[in-house]
Amino acid sequence: MKKSYHTIGKQGKVNEQELAGFLARSGQILLPMVDLIEQCQWACDELIDVTGRAAIEAVLQLSASQAAGGSAQQGKRRDGEVVFYGRQPGQVMLSNRKLEVERPRLRTRGRPGREVEVPAYAAMHNREQLGARVLEILMRGVSTRNYKEVIPSMAETVGVSKSAVSRRVVEASEAEVEALLSRRFDELKLLIVYIDGLIFGDYTMIGAVGVDVEGNKHVLGIREGATENSTVVKELLEDIVARGVDPKRKMLFVIDGSKALRAAINAVFGAHQPVQRCRAHKLRNVLDYLCKEDRPQVKSVLRAAWKLPPREGMARTKKLAAWLDQKYPSAASSLVEGLEECFTINRLDVPPSLCRCLATTNIIESPHAGVRIQTRRVTHWQNGNMVLRWMASAFLRTEKRFNKIMGYRDLWTLEATLNPAQPASAEVAA
Repeated sequence: MKKSYHTIGKQGKVNEQELAGFLARSGQILLPMVDLIEQCQWACDELIDVTGRAAIEAVLQLSASQAAGGSAQQGKRRDGEVVFYGRQPGQVMLSNRKLEVERPRLRTRGRPGREVEVPAYAAMHNREQLGARVLEILMRGVSTRNYKEVIPSMAETVGVSKSAVSRRVVEASEAEVEALLSRRFDELKLLIVYIDGLIFGDYTMIGAVGVDVEGNKHVLGIREGATENSTVVKELLEDIVARGVDPKRKMLFVIDGSKALRAAINAVFGAHQPVQRCRAHKLRNVLDYLCKEDRPQVKSVLRAAWKLPPREGMARTKKLAAWLDQKYPSAASSLVEGLEECFTINRLDVPPSLCRCLATTNIIESPHAGVRIQTRRVTHWQNGNMVLRWMASAFLRTEKRFNKIMGYRDLWTLEATLNPAQPASAEVAA
């Protein structure tokens, strides 16, 4: 060929029309393929596999020639220190499988020669890419039992057994756990922290999601253990503090109502931090003690009380508890437990646009729902490490679809209430 043919468009994408035109004009190279297809000697997938492998081996050969300063046919005419040293079988990693190829070998001149790496082969031999791709497939709901439905079965393809898939998933998910648990938050101005638990079979995990002053959500950390375990919750909070969250900064904590959570917040961040009990959890707990006939009335009265100013709302709630105590003493006890924390956002006088997001732990329930969707095919949780790996991977993927919280434009009012600007000190005259 006397001129070069460019098939890359202005935006860096392959121009398929130009490529097709070039192949049509240079039809001789396609004639063998046409014959094979017309004569039905090979199936189309086998043809694509062979030509694809040939293309990869050609790339490896070109990369080796560049590293050696010339092609293998030039032999001793080259003056470089790197020479070709035959070929040997190798493997390259595609997006979701491994492919066997013949790769060139390079060595330095002299005896004994030192093996020289072919740059393209080193790049395509990266196992982490395969593990990450397989993990992405499994997070979309494909288990290791039916992975063959999504992994192409090409001729002479290797390394796609169930055990191999599982090993790659473990390696990739362990890396994602490390990435999640090593995040730094030094520059992050958190305003709200949501803490809630999630059950995986016989295991319970605790997740913490923070919201910054602009309304963006961030996964702060995860731990194995129940929210009723103050030691586990304290370790989770101490960990996010060690990674840059300022314990002196005032934030609103939204929790499911566990006493252990409140104790851990007091121990790590101080008792001055405002805590809002999840009203959805409170309502559910109270209604569980009631018969079906009384539930609608209690629900409407309680929801109306939560909309009132804090003093009046608490008075209404106590009257409701006194009425319930006659027939449902357990419901009355559940209602008055942590009563003041159910009206924290009322005392902070947050705007109505924020009440829906700050009154419940639904903000963290949403990513938890994403985690449940992505792990729904897993029916046997072997141990806590497995749960931790899957939850971290699912959390990271769910985080990519996070939106700002509802009413985020009014978060400045909550910031002004929690962390009012300090007035500048007057200069003292000399």
